[in-house]
Amino acid sequence: MRYYFKILTLFVISFFIQNCKSDKKTTHEKVETLETTDAEVLNFTEKDVLVKKPDSLKTPPGMVWIPGGKLKQGAVDQDKMAMEHEKPAIDVVVDGFFMDITEVTNAQFKKFVDETGYVTTAERAIDWEELKKQVPEGTEKPHDSVLQPGALTFKKTKSSVPNLYDFSQWWDWTIGADWRHPNGPNSNIDGKDNYPVVQVSYEDALAYCEWAGRRLPTEAEWELAARGGNEGTTFFWGDDSTVLQERANTWEGEFPVTNTKVDGYELWAPVKSYPPNEYGLYDMAGNVWEWTSDWYNANYYKNVKATGAVLKNPTGALEPFTPNNPYAREKIIKGGSFLCSASYCASYRVSAKMGSSTDSSLEHTGFRTVATVELLNK
Repeated sequence: MRYYFKILTLFVISFFIQNCKSDKKTTHEKVETLETTDAEVLNFTEKDVLVKKPDSLKTPPGMVWIPGGKLKQGAVDQDKMAMEHEKPAIDVVVDGFFMDITEVTNAQFKKFVDETGYVTTAERAIDWEELKKQVPEGTEKPHDSVLQPGALTFKKTKSSVPNLYDFSQWWDWTIGADWRHPNGPNSNIDGKDNYPVVQVSYEDALAYCEWAGRRLPTEAEWELAARGGNEGTTFFWGDDSTVLQERANTWEGEFPVTNTKVDGYELWAPVKSYPPNEYGLYDMAGNVWEWTSDWYNANYYKNVKATGAVLKNPTGALEPFTPNNPYAREKIIKGGSFLCSASYCASYRVSAKMGSSTDSSLEHTGFRTVATVELLNK
């Protein structure tokens, strides 16, 4: 599978995606020795982890306490849709923390921008000298008419798509697309204050976190929170996929041709449109993908598993590794989006994940934040 089609698509794909990555072996695959400073916990007891919220701390507005505990991170045995980068499941121990009940909304992000004057990645002039570091050596500079601020937007196809690995069929590089204009310059977010903000890059999410005194969750924290206490299930609600339309905003119908909107929405949904998980978190499946702080490394789980270690508060791989794109330096996104369908990648599963470049802005990607005891005690 190759990601460089024609020059514009090369430019776009180098900024983004390996959606639902193929499990095929490639000539770039490697096995690396795990190097980590994470604590190893072989005999877990409650003394090893912060479970309950400290009495001295008040729950920040819009957040909920996620009890700490031990977690099997990664694919469960019965999940037939699980991909190789979700396997084998690893044992982790995670201290409790606070997490946003919803994805960061347009209204919340607007307040941040209004107070700081922040300019998002999608709104900035493109630096070809920086961009060309992310594509094969010798790639010619695209015409200046292409190198304009913008982001990736989704488009439905007019007919069935036989090759679901050719992402260029439903993604466009759209000049003028940004968080205020998520589907392009003719779109807007008027009346959508309570919708999740999208078209925000990892860099944008970090800037918001710094302003808010928060941080992004690790992949382990995200999975612990998403499960809501339900251990060993494929979805946060259990293993029954027939209730998906009642639980999450996903693609219903033939992707990417027809969305039947059985779940009520074709694109984004307002936050809290679907029932929360047992911890009171909304949209931990579907709606929009959410940034985490971990590097995407396809070999991370198997490298950890080979050590036999139980990791406490893991922060993921030390270096990124994407088998099909050696130039990529991607962060993990979790939760799936309104584009996920059973026929495509079913990324509304708890263990599902994807890699995305830190400067990528996409119509189906947002974020939520966490606050730890350490952050709140600063």
